[in-house]
Parts: sequence; structure tokens; C-alpha cells
Amino acid sequence: MSGKDFWQTQDIPRLGIPSIFLADGPHGIRKQAEAADHLGLNPSLPATCYPTAATVANSWNTELGEKLGEYLGKEAVSQRVHVLLGPGVNMKRNPLCGRNFEYFSEDPYLAGKLAAAYIRGIQSQGISACVKHFAANNQEERRMSIDTIVDERTLREIYLTAFEIAVKEGGTKTVMSSYNMLNGEYTNENIHLLREILRKEWNFEGVVVTDWGGSNDRVAGLIAGNELEMPTTAGETNAEIVRAVQTGEIKEEVLDECVDRLLELIFSTEEAFKTADKPQFDVDRHHRAAQEAAEESIVLLKNEGSILPIHHGVKVAIIGEFAKEARYQGAGSSIVNPTVLDHTLDGLAEAGLTSVGYEPGFERYGKRSRGKIAKACDLAKQADVVLLYIGLDEVTEAEGLDRQNMKLPENQVELLNALYEANPNIVAVLSCGSAVEMPWIGKVKGLVHGYLSGQAGAKAILGVLTGKVNPSGKLAETYPLRYEDTPSYYHFPGKEVSVEYREGPYIGYRYYDTAKVEVLFPFGYGLSYTAFAYSDVQADRDGVTFKITNTGSMPGKEIAQLYVGCKSGDVFRPNKELKGFAKVLVNPGETETVTIPFDDKTFRYFNVTTNGWEIEGGEYEIMIGASSADIRLTASLHVEGTGAPLPYEQAKLPSYYSGQANQVGQEEFERLLGRKVPAAAWDRTQPLGYNDTIAQCQYAKGFVARLAFRLMSFAHWFLWKTGKRSTANLIMMSVYHMPFRGIARMTGGLVNMPMLDGLLMMVNGHFFKGLKHFLKERSKMLKAAKPKVVIPAQATKGEEI
Repeated sequence: MSGKDFWQTQDIPRLGIPSIFLADGPHGIRKQAEAADHLGLNPSLPATCYPTAATVANSWNTELGEKLGEYLGKEAVSQRVHVLLGPGVNMKRNPLCGRNFEYFSEDPYLAGKLAAAYIRGIQSQGISACVKHFAANNQEERRMSIDTIVDERTLREIYLTAFEIAVKEGGTKTVMSSYNMLNGEYTNENIHLLREILRKEWNFEGVVVTDWGGSNDRVAGLIAGNELEMPTTAGETNAEIVRAVQTGEIKEEVLDECVDRLLELIFSTEEAFKTADKPQFDVDRHHRAAQEAAEESIVLLKNEGSILPIHHGVKVAIIGEFAKEARYQGAGSSIVNPTVLDHTLDGLAEAGLTSVGYEPGFERYGKRSRGKIAKACDLAKQADVVLLYIGLDEVTEAEGLDRQNMKLPENQVELLNALYEANPNIVAVLSCGSAVEMPWIGKVKGLVHGYLSGQAGAKAILGVLTGKVNPSGKLAETYPLRYEDTPSYYHFPGKEVSVEYREGPYIGYRYYDTAKVEVLFPFGYGLSYTAFAYSDVQADRDGVTFKITNTGSMPGKEIAQLYVGCKSGDVFRPNKELKGFAKVLVNPGETETVTIPFDDKTFRYFNVTTNGWEIEGGEYEIMIGASSADIRLTASLHVEGTGAPLPYEQAKLPSYYSGQANQVGQEEFERLLGRKVPAAAWDRTQPLGYNDTIAQCQYAKGFVARLAFRLMSFAHWFLWKTGKRSTANLIMMSVYHMPFRGIARMTGGLVNMPMLDGLLMMVNGHFFKGLKHFLKERSKMLKAAKPKVVIPAQATKGEEI
């Protein structure tokens, strides 16, 4: 029930039970060659670095997702990885979440469909995918202890739907429980989440594994059905399980049920390695697949005066640090060691671009340099078009940390302003894994967003810039004009005990469209080098059919989006919600007929009175759009309802019925929740305990704890100022926000819970008593770990023992 080490399950050779290997891998395999850790400090084996989930989501192509999954599965088998820890399907509730680059979308339907495709592809190779992080894990700060407060309907419709699709349509064999608490209970101990919803409603029969170090109460987790705890605790939690069975706290049949599921995962995935010794994957073929995925996912956001594509003979100046050293993936547990890595400067000749030179223009990590700007401007004056490579750096978007703002680094904006004066023909190539503000957009004529496009992304972007590839990506998230416009602005992140999802279901376009808030780029937006006309919409009880005509001069792929809105108003809901999509290749002058079928999610809403999915009877508007804000066709359809009682009194929930849900008061939020909101601040009068974080040492009673906090804060500041930002991030990610129990859960048995009790005594002002307890328990642990030699009674001097 617990790991053998950091990445492997326990093997039992005498019973013929092998260990299996779990490895990170949302967009590439990260199996480490040396001593394993969770933070990426040691190098991993070379593997294809595909575009991240946030990038591939812009393709809106489930066939592509399944193909990438198949390739990921092949590479996993070649490295003897049984469980690939991905994909991640958490919602982009807020654009500052530091791990947004690993997640697909702000929309659960799109995220779920793509995740299911990935899972089918991965598991076609005989191994297991592991959809994560279940559930409502939408911030990185204090992620191991934050309590997510969310109403049941929002939880079901927004934060669980992608997981539901991944389980039901993807057939995932493994689910990873998240670190956070959900409405007062840790997710891996949450009976409602794991047993009532995941097992009973969705009929999930696979294994639930903790996030690494995410186990709080091991026995409670097992009762809830969280089979596997990772990483190892050197037998400590195994002993807890044994005691729980002996005392009757856990029935033996409950343990048997969990063991059966784990054994099924072990034996079924081990089959993938019996057909070949160690099959190798085709590095070049997989690299080309990474390029194709990037090409389908790049989004053209602006093309003023048809500055793109760049024609043969046009002189271009290449400016920007990211042109020399590509920004192609995120940071944290998903870092992949690429097999090959394309860079822009190496691919200019092959792309057919006439370059007048390259200048970095800015320092990658934000340091200002007037000299670099001056050199860049001199180069820009020699060119017809400036290709400016900008974006966010690796230490800004990282696991364990949330971004501080939505802005590009100031030194990059200064460079852009200066270049605009030197040569206004600027095409910006943006590389980042999440939304940014763009007050500078008026100073660029072209804007190509590559997101984090993987090891072959540089060449894919050059293909779009030169017209060899007609861009077909569309945004899977909304770009607000400014961060203050986001619906969760006033409630992100939760800083102490909890985070309140007061906006309810109004995240992303659901909020902007309903509250009529102007945005920079709407959900589903993306330009092409050709144009498409929509016509002849027809809707019936089975789905909607319409036609798309390519009215331009170039073949292109169009992403048509189906939105549905209920006209009734009796149950509050967004004006429109995505319920289907199709990506269609159309040649110039030709017309394609597109059918998008309805499914069980098209008209449903979750009724908190009946505690089930219901359909509100009435007229529905069926909308076909090129984006959420560009609706091309509409039809009306009458739908029979299930006759459920209305769950809300409209007068008591005015913000939710109007959609103006960005500043909901506590009283109205409590009416939505159906209970009081728990206190959101730490109780600084109480001693610190297992689930308090190391950061809370700032107000601890123990002087040594307060001093340690100050030293840790100084170390972070010093490392950041001296340029060692990745190391500084590790302090925040792996120490600052870690709960004390994490010291025991993440050290592989070096510190156990009784020793942790001693540390907490020291933290709470009893230094010498705590130190004595710590040393005593450490001595007991070491003594217990020594191998015992038993001499048989009949042995005599000289006999072999």
C-alpha cells in the first residue's frame, strides 16, 4: 500500500508480485537516471518533450491528443514505466496559477475530451495513465494544506466534469488525489469524492494514488479508497494499517479490496513488458510528431495589414533571447530532458528567411540592459520586419509557485517600446504557458502565440511565420484586458487556511460573456491565413448540423464550437457553455458539412436539492461559433425537462442570477453553500501542528523556529537577487509551504512521525524537551532498523551460522 522508494511500488518476490514504476510525464517521460527525487534536481533519461497540455489544448484536436498519448505510451514502455503521471485536467480558475501550463483549459468539456484522448493513447500501449489532481487543486501556494471552499453544484459542473470524462470515456486505470483539502477534508480521505462520486457514480475500478507526500491520515485515506501512498515512508504507514486492522478500525475486507485493485494495476501493466526486452522508440519519428503537434496548436492572435506570412526576400531581424535559447516547457516535476532541441537561429536558412542578424535585446531573467536595447534597435533599422521573441521565463511559471502578476517582464516591454520607434513592422512571437496582459499590443502588427511548444516548437513556429503552415490553433482560455477583470481576482490565492470559490460556476468565458466584461482575446479565438463562412444550421434532438466554406485562397483547418444556453432563467447559469466542437480541414472554395452530436452533458445541470443531474425543460439556444464571442449561427430547440424542483430562490442569490459574480458577499456565498464559511485566517494563539506549514514558524512560540523562518526568507531573497532563481523557487516549493507532516512523508523514513512530534515541541517553545524527544525517537528508529541475527539454540562453537 506504500512505495518501495520514491518512484516504485513495493515488490514481494516470494509471492511473485513485481514492483511497478511511476514517472512524471504530462508532456514527456521524466524517469530519472540517478537517485530519484520529485523536484527534478537529478537528470532524467532523454525523452521527447512534446508541447505542454496548455499548448495542445489550443489544437482542439482529440485525434492529435490520442496520437500523442500513443507516442508517450511507447516511450514509457521503452523506459519500463508502468504508470505515466498525467494528464492534468485541473481548471484554469485563475490565470496566475503557477501550474496552468500543465492544464488544458478553463472549460471542463474541452479539458475532459482532450484528457480522455490522451488516456486512450497512453493505455493502448498496455500501461496506465494517471489523471490528476483530483480535485479542486487550482493554486500552487499552500497547495498541501489549503482548504478549497466550493459549493456542490460548481464542484460537479466545473471542477469534476473533466475528471468524469477522463474516467468514463478515457477509461483511466489510475487517478491521483490532490494535496489540498476540499470543504474541510483532505481529498485523499474524502469519502464523498472518492467513494460516492468516483467509485459509485462513475464506476471507477482502478487505483487512486496520493500525490507525492500528499497522505495526511493513512488509515482514513485507505478507508476512503486511496489505495497507494507515494513515496515510501519506510514502513511507518504500513504499520499504521496493520494496527488499524488489528483494532478493527479497518475491516480486513476493505484492505483486501484495495490490495486487489493495486494488484490488478501491477499485473496488467507488467504485461506491457513481456513482449519485448526493451523496445526502443524512433527518436526522429517522435520528434516529427512533436513538431506536428506544435503546428496544430500555435495560435495567430494578430495579423495587421497581412504582415504574415513573411514572403521570400523580406529582410528580417531576429531579436529576443528566446530565439537563441527556446522557451519550450515549464518547470517543476514535468521537466523533460529532450532527445533533440530545435532553436530558431539554427532553422532560419531551412525556413527560407532572409536574416540581417540576431540580437538578444533583453536579459532572460529580467535584468535591464540599455546596451542590449540599443544594439537591437540598430539591427531593427536594417530590416523590413522585426521578429521579436518574447515571453515568460522558466522561473516565473513553475510548480509550487503562483505568478505574482499577469505582466511580461518590464525589460521586454522596454525593448518593444524602443523597437517600435526604430521599426514599427514588428511581429511578436510569444512563448509562455498561460495568459498575459498585453497593454503593448498596439505596437506589434503580428502576434504569434506558440505557448510552450516542446522540443520541436521553434521549427513549427518558423513554419507558421513563413506560411508553410496555416495556423489553426484557437485559445483554450480567455485573455482578459487586465488581471483585475478576472472573476476570482478578489479570492486568489488563499493565503492562510482556505480559498473561497465565491464566483461559483462563473469562471473564464462563462463569467466574461454573462457579465458582459470586455476581454482582449475571447475563449476559442484564433486567426487563419484563409477565411471561413458558416451556413445552413439545423438542430434536432440528436445534434446540430451546419456547413463551413473556405472562402479564402489557402487550405485551412477551422475549429467550430457548439455552445448551448438555456432561455428559462429559473436556474442560474452562464449565457453559454461549450458542449461540443469539431476541427475540419476545408480546401479553398470547398464546403464541408459538419455534425456535432449532443450527449449526456449537453443540457444537464447539477441540482443540489435532488443531489443529481437534471435537465431544465424549456427553450435552448443552440449556437455555433468561431469563438465564444463570435457566434456565426443560431437555432432554437425545445427540450423536455426532468421536472425536478427548483434548487434556488432567485431573490436570495442576485449575483449568481445576474452573472456579476466577481464580488459576491459572504452572506450570499453562504446561501449558495448552504452552510457557514469557515474562518479563513490562521489561529495564531494555537500551537502549530502536523498540518500547519513551515511558513507559519513566523509566529511560532519557539525562538529557534522564528529564527529559522527568517533565515529561510533571507536565503530565498539572497538567491533570487544573485540570479539563482531556480534554487530560490525550490525553497518556496519544497520547504516554505510544506506542512510539517510533509517532513515525515517526503523523507523516505529519515524522519518519522514520533520524531516530528519532537520538532513540533521545539517549534512551539519547548526546545530542550523537544530535542530530547527527537533524539530519543531517532535512536529508537535506528535500533529498530538494525538487522537482527538469530543464533539457533543447537549451534555450537565453530559451526556455520
